[in-house]
Amino acid sequence: MVHLYKEVQPTDHFEISLPHFLSTNERQLLTLFYQPLTGPEPISLYLTLWAEGEDLHNHSMTHYYLMNVLSMPIGKIFEARIALEAIGLLRTWRKDEEDSRRFIYELIRPLEAAAFFQDPLLSMFLFSKIGEQAYRKLRRRFTKTINKDTFKEVSRSFIDVYKPVHMNVPKDFAEMNEGRKQDYPFYFEQFDFNLLLSGLSENLIPSSSITAEVKEIIAKLAFLYHLSPLDMQKVVILALDDNMQISNDRLKKAAADYYKLTVSKDAPKMEKTFVQSEQPQTASKATKEQELQIYLETTPPLQVLKDINNGKEPLPSSVELAEDLIMKHGMPIGVVNVLLEYVMLTTDMKLPRKYVERIADHWMRKNLKTAKEAMDLARTERDQYTKWKNENDNKAQGTKRNNTGYKNQARQSKEIIPEWFYKRNKQDEAKQQPDIEKQKSTEERRKKILEALGQSDGEVN
Repeated sequence: MVHLYKEVQPTDHFEISLPHFLSTNERQLLTLFYQPLTGPEPISLYLTLWAEGEDLHNHSMTHYYLMNVLSMPIGKIFEARIALEAIGLLRTWRKDEEDSRRFIYELIRPLEAAAFFQDPLLSMFLFSKIGEQAYRKLRRRFTKTINKDTFKEVSRSFIDVYKPVHMNVPKDFAEMNEGRKQDYPFYFEQFDFNLLLSGLSENLIPSSSITAEVKEIIAKLAFLYHLSPLDMQKVVILALDDNMQISNDRLKKAAADYYKLTVSKDAPKMEKTFVQSEQPQTASKATKEQELQIYLETTPPLQVLKDINNGKEPLPSSVELAEDLIMKHGMPIGVVNVLLEYVMLTTDMKLPRKYVERIADHWMRKNLKTAKEAMDLARTERDQYTKWKNENDNKAQGTKRNNTGYKNQARQSKEIIPEWFYKRNKQDEAKQQPDIEKQKSTEERRKKILEALGQSDGEVN
């Protein structure tokens, strides 16, 4: 079983970089534009980081804090993080240390509505999620269209108004500044522009019309509609206006028309390439024990303590003990959850700290990594753990006698064995079953041989 949180552990620290404070309008954009694309969990993570980032004195925190605030397992937090990265709302830096990692999460401002609708990938993604009617409603709400067809732009550029004192700016520096910063991570360089341009003559398509901005739109449209450079040659030709120029709107319309004519009348949809790998990689339905293992691997210990205690809030001492096992000792969450469940159910819903730490020390030396490993070890080492529990109970009784001055009658604690523990007995029965079946089969063959020889069972020649 491959776990997502191998990319990030609850004990890993992170800091938040918030270069600018966000506005109410941007909160609306997050809710109405980005949430349909990513789902609620990534946006919840973004809003939480946003709230924490506005604290000018914010300090380093652990991902365990996010797990408790969001009530999400570490795997879900990782998925939410990469969804924010893909959509252009978050940038992440990581620093590997000896036994842990440190992260910096930089929140990125959401695109303005006009820029969002101009982007072919994001706008089509939103269209496929919310439908045409809701999409048009959002456009009317957030964009104001002004007809500029009868107007001529007379805006002055920077160099028309200002002149630098020193003109000896390096050519490569000037060219570097000509490129437009991408609004979200999209590697349009992967598109084969050489093949595209090789089929377009200068007389047909002037090279001046293929600007950096047009190239980015071409690459995004090719990605969205799954069109090759040869297909995009036809799209570019269709997008030419009377002045032999190419606009973003004409490109998008030409690509959509070409797609409808050659591929499908239905609009393309976006799907995640990232597949959650915490589920068992089997075609059959997960067994009850597999479901329990997934639950223990992905659920915060605070929730496990609540579930064991029928939804009641656990005591602060129990929460502190669970957090110490994770934060101070670095035990995996699945292993901690198995330990909490095993001890509570075998000690009449108690969590004796010394007893828990003794088992935890044993499991740490065994280098347990998963809930399944912890469950298997608990089955095989039950007698040893029962001995440790009795020793712990005897010490507690001795301390109580010394403090009270009289001898209390030792009470037998009610021991409840976790349901998964009994798999050991089933495994033993399964091992014995083939021997029983083998004996039956041998006996049947022996009888058949005797009958073939004309003898009954027990006859002697």
